[in-house]
Amino acid sequence: MQRIAVIDYGMGNLRSVSKAIEHVADDAEVVVSADASVIESADRVVCPGQGAAADCMAALHSSGLAQTVIDIAGTRPFLGICMGYQVLLTASDENDGVQCLDIIPGHVVRFADPLMDAGARLKVPHMGWNEVRQARPHALWRKIEDCARFYFAHSYFCVPDQSSVVTGRCHYGLEIAVSIAAPNLFACQFHPEKSARDGLQLLRNFSRWDGQDR
Repeated sequence: MQRIAVIDYGMGNLRSVSKAIEHVADDAEVVVSADASVIESADRVVCPGQGAAADCMAALHSSGLAQTVIDIAGTRPFLGICMGYQVLLTASDENDGVQCLDIIPGHVVRFADPLMDAGARLKVPHMGWNEVRQARPHALWRKIEDCARFYFAHSYFCVPDQSSVVTGRCHYGLEIAVSIAAPNLFACQFHPEKSARDGLQLLRNFSRWDGQDR
């Protein structure tokens, strides 16, 4: 039986993530852990997260799990969710600037204030359902229609240096990269665990993904 580890560094909605994965991956043992040895021995790893960038990075460093994420991302199927996506980039503008893990080159920036679209002012944070346009094929999009709707809750968004890593985009005042991929790595700004059928399908696809960047 495969083991899927959900990283517990004190900054994620761990129960909803782990329960969603258990629901779709009945061939897996799902463990929530802050133990680096447990995480490193898992077949697949999920890094959730919510809150401010400074708090998330401080929690990763204080728990000793920042280096664990750096070491394992790319070595086995790895899924970053929300702040678990943002911390993979080089740095964030949040909290007057925060150095992140620099696994994927790029920066995290704040939505404009005011954020306008077609003359209308949009609320920040970007919260609720939005369509995700699949920027390129990927195994985690299997059985998910292009422009399916996923659930978001964020005030900052990722700007990867290389557009080739982007697998999903959505429009909220501007086009933003809401999912990325590299070998053995997929990360998304939206919350699949809160995104009904399509979110569960993405988690099901992850539980069966071979790690190839396609």
